Parts: sequence; structure tokens; C-alpha cells
Amino acid sequence: MSGGAHIDPSNKKIALLISMLAVVLAFSETLGKGAQTSALAHNIEATNLWSFFQAKSIRQTTLRTAAESLEVSFAGKAPESVKKQIDAWKQTADRYQSEPETNEGRKELAARAKAAEAKRDRALASYHHYEFASAATQIAIVLASAEVITGVMLLAWSAAALGLAASALCVVGFYWPTLLHLF
Repeated sequence: MSGGAHIDPSNKKIALLISMLAVVLAFSETLGKGAQTSALAHNIEATNLWSFFQAKSIRQTTLRTAAESLEVSFAGKAPESVKKQIDAWKQTADRYQSEPETNEGRKELAARAKAAEAKRDRALASYHHYEFASAATQIAIVLASAEVITGVMLLAWSAAALGLAASALCVVGFYWPTLLHLF
């Protein structure tokens, strides 16, 4: 042999296919890690908001119980100062139910926590799409590599089909993560 070995032109096509699959894999892995991080952050946010909600509930119940206990102990004949205290506690308990100006009433906290849970669920749905895309792409790369060794073109076509499916999963995960319910 002089100069160099003969390069099969179909191997160049397979090399190009493997390169494109590697790009899809890079995107699916990067997007997957981002979605996973987002899901964790939104889960922490939801947990913190629900904890704050519970703390407000405890405070509200404590104030209502204190006001009712004071009312009962005076049997409707409380001095004016006690009546003012009872009213103040009731107003504070009512404020704990809804505080639109601070967005920290029980009603607002529950809405914020549910919104964080929805964001978490959306990010998890995206993450699952990206994980399936990554797995499909890795299998596609193995199949394309096997085609180079065996020359069985069906392996290359299978790799290309898996690569297209993985690309579609990435697009669905990015734009419409709740469209397909994989879990």
C-alpha cells in the first residue's frame, strides 16, 4: 500500500451522523441538568412556602384560641381594655388569612406554593424528556459506531431514527413538557 489506506465514503457519512448525534446528546444533557436544577429549586421554594403557610396557620389558631378563651373567661363582661385586646387578636388572625399587600397571608402563600409546585412539575416533565432523549442518543451513537464495524446499513438507519426521536423529545421537553406523560 502506498500513501494511505482507502477510506470508505459511507464511513464519512456515519462519522457525520455520529457528530450530529453528539450535538443532540450535548443539548439533551445540558437541558436535562438545567431542568433538574430548576425542579429542585422550585421544590425547595414550594416547601418553604408551605412551611410558612403552616407557621401562619399555627399563629392564626393561637390568636383565635386566645381571643375566644378571653371572651369565655369574662362571659361577655370584659373591661374595655380586654375587649380591645380581643379585637386586636381577631384582626391579626384575619390578617394572617389574607395579606395582599405583603403577599404573605395564608391565601397568598398557598397560591404561591401551588405555583412553585406547578413550575417544579413542569421542570420534572422536561427533565424526563431530556433523559429519554439522552438515552436514545447514546444508543444511536453505539448503533452508528457498530455500522462502521459491521457495514450493516440498517444500524445506521436505526441510529438516525433514534437521533430524530431524541431531537423530537428535546423539542417537546423544551416547549411542551406536559404534552407527553412518560411517567
